[in-house]
Amino acid sequence: MTAADPVSTAAPLTPQAKAAVLAEALPYIRRFWGQVVVVKYGGNAIGDAESLAAFAGDVVLMRSVGMRPVVVHGGGPQIGFLMERLGKVPEFRDGLRVTDAETLDIARMVLVGQVNRDIVSAINRHGPLAVGLSGEDATLITATQRAPELGFVGDVDQVDPGILDRLLAEDLIPVVATIGTDIAGQAYNINADTAAAAIAVAVKAEKLVYLTNVEGIRKNRDDPASVISTVSTSDLQALIDDGTVSEGMIPKVRACIEAVRNGVGHAHILDGRTPHALLLEVFTHEGVGTMVAP
Repeated sequence: MTAADPVSTAAPLTPQAKAAVLAEALPYIRRFWGQVVVVKYGGNAIGDAESLAAFAGDVVLMRSVGMRPVVVHGGGPQIGFLMERLGKVPEFRDGLRVTDAETLDIARMVLVGQVNRDIVSAINRHGPLAVGLSGEDATLITATQRAPELGFVGDVDQVDPGILDRLLAEDLIPVVATIGTDIAGQAYNINADTAAAAIAVAVKAEKLVYLTNVEGIRKNRDDPASVISTVSTSDLQALIDDGTVSEGMIPKVRACIEAVRNGVGHAHILDGRTPHALLLEVFTHEGVGTMVAP
């Protein structure tokens, strides 16, 4: 260990404590055996290689205990970084990136050619498990243009889950980049939060999990300690209406409401920077973020 290495102050778990953790997880493993879980891995949650490796390990563990994970990812920060390197100034309207033809090419390069491949590679270090695809493949996501002034920004019109169903039937882990196409074949960049919810509904998921860079939904948006552990869709809508939920959280929260009201069992918003947040939320009593219930 060098002087720069962090020193862990946490005591290692005793064998008895490890056994207790496994025993606590057992009812949840039984409950979710064979169930589809859609995990939206946000661009803000994609950190260094170590964080990505930990996320991949968690997804593989879920698959290994009988769950059927589908990973849907964004990549907004990565798109912005490449745009800056290319000397292109990002423009946003109402929180959405204005996407001209050049920006769309950049988004496809980053989402399909970089972020998607990184996630697939990290998962496949554990075995031949992950398959990367985008909404353009097998007409997975059919899109319509959001608004002419936004350029090639799309809304989900329809999700055809056929390709996902076939991959899941082969015990594979689909990893989806959220580029969709209209009926004429024109590509569109789609908000990954919205796309993940639409995919979760289409595959009849038991859970939809958002891994982002916040602890969950807060009663007081300025107080990290005010995270709500469980909330109904009606109470969550009220938090949007009174302004408690605002700005970048609104698409995620609306997506949670839409998914749960359309058949997804529960939706979750977690801090993807927390080690093993996905496992803690799914396999422990307390959880670590916000769970949205019907």
